Order: sequence, then C-alpha cells, then structure tokens
Amino acid sequence: MADDWETEDADSPYHRTLPIGARLSGAPLADDAMSCFDAVTLKPLEPMRVPEKPRAGELDPSECSHCRPSEFTIWRDDLWHVNAGWTRMGIPFIGGMAPERHCRLEDAPAEVMESLGPLMQRLSAAVKSIPGVARTHFSRWGDGSEHFHLWALARPAGMMQGRGAMLAFWEDVLPAMPEEMKHEHLEIVAEQLAAGGGEAFPHR
Repeated sequence: MADDWETEDADSPYHRTLPIGARLSGAPLADDAMSCFDAVTLKPLEPMRVPEKPRAGELDPSECSHCRPSEFTIWRDDLWHVNAGWTRMGIPFIGGMAPERHCRLEDAPAEVMESLGPLMQRLSAAVKSIPGVARTHFSRWGDGSEHFHLWALARPAGMMQGRGAMLAFWEDVLPAMPEEMKHEHLEIVAEQLAAGGGEAFPHR
C-alpha cells in the first residue's frame, strides 16, 4: 500500500465527543477486578483518519494468507481450516480458524455459518483436552485480514489472572513453551478435531 494514502479526519457525532490528542487515564484498565495490570500508561489518543487502508486480501484475494496452503494448517475439512504453531506459544495453545473460501463474516455462505457453531464446539473441546487447560477463549477482531477468522486461546487451569481479554496480554509475555511441548499440544488438538471428521496436518 502506498505511503501517500489520502485520508481525512473521521467525522460523526461520536467522533466529535473524543479528546483527540489527550493522554487518557489508564486507571480503569488497572482497577478492573480481572485486570493483569498494576498500572497502565496509554498513548495519546491519535486522530482517527478515513478512509481506512484496505485489509489484507481486500483488494486482491490472491494476497490473502488464509487462502493459501500453509505448513501451519493443523486440521482442515471442506469448509474450514485451523492454523497454529507459526510462532512461540506462551499459553498452552493459540490458533486461528478460518473458512476455506475467501469471505467476510457479513457475506459468508450459509453452509459456512451453519458449520461455525459445531466447529467451535469441537475446537473448544480439543483445546481443553490439552493437559492443564481449563478454558478455550474465542476472539474476533478482523482488522488484519478481510478473510473471516476467529482466534482460539487456551487458558491454563487455575490462572485467574488470565480470565477474559487479559489472556491475550499474558500470551505475549509468558515464557515460550519448549518446542517439543508445543508440537505435542498441536498434535493433541489436530487429532481430536480429525476424530470428528476432516484431516489432521493435511500439508505434511
């Protein structure tokens, strides 16, 4: 994307209420009962500019990483795939599930959406079958890629500091698991998923 992307200040009744340029208090983030922070210093609130740059795959689906075969696909079937293991893991598992077909949440085919719930159930159970895992968290942001995808994160048993959205922060800072353990966890999730259909490690 060209660096000379032309934008202007976003303008709406909501945007006009915002203290652009101010450094807001981070106290609400630290004071929350589920917070993992003792203190938070926020960056100044930057101007909000539009139009936003297109996300990956928005202008050219051939550039979409979710559409290309990947050595990090641990499971797939005709409609979905699950990728994991491309980076360090601080928590017992982090991975992403995405449709095989390039689509957004807003225009995903009916058969994709109909299979979403059952696959989330299967992936949740598969992740929780890793020793020491209490919960499977799911999240969606959608700012990096146009291709619809969900994240799955494993919360370690007993880790009350990792409840809710805090788990994503802990993933960034916890020590990386040994590589052997990481691959054991990927095997567990892939084989559990494949037991209900689809193929584990299709690109091996």
